[in-house]
Amino acid sequence: MTETLLEFFKAMAHDSRLRIVGLLAQGERSVQELAAALGLKEPTVSHHLAILKAQGIVTARADGTTRWHSLDRAALESLAQRVLQPASESLAAAAGGDAWETKVLQGFVDADGKLKQIPASRKKRGVVLRWLMRAFTPDRRYGEAEVNAIIQSRHWDCATLRRELVGHHMLARKDRIYWRLPETEWRKGGEA
Repeated sequence: MTETLLEFFKAMAHDSRLRIVGLLAQGERSVQELAAALGLKEPTVSHHLAILKAQGIVTARADGTTRWHSLDRAALESLAQRVLQPASESLAAAAGGDAWETKVLQGFVDADGKLKQIPASRKKRGVVLRWLMRAFTPDRRYGEAEVNAIIQSRHWDCATLRRELVGHHMLARKDRIYWRLPETEWRKGGEA
């Protein structure tokens, strides 16, 4: 989530892109219309639109030789909901609605989504590991450096947490390539 926000704010951190979003909030526009309204050249407007499209903020449709650009309000609303959702609700969703697991996560995960410390209790560690597994996509292969980067975005000790994820049968590895195992194979807390 932090990476998504960072990329969004980078995309919006330019006066011309903010002005484009403002114009598109009023309705669909072509590159030519945007260039005229902003006093910019068409290639410059196209460059800014490409950045906004890459973030999913702007969509385009072709009509003959003209491409009409519009603001993707649904994408913006989804981003706003994720940003504004209280951390406790997010942790409750991660815990699958289980009150005890939500309480464990609230004790070990700060408001920024960082793990304060690795729980000593195996049962609580299992809860934290299941929470951490939400960062890994099923049916995707990860290099060891990528696994470390994902874990380090949550806690500095990637080696310990990576071993724990493998030990709890949440991640499998072969030749420094990792993949997420189905939840039915995961060991719960205390079983590792």
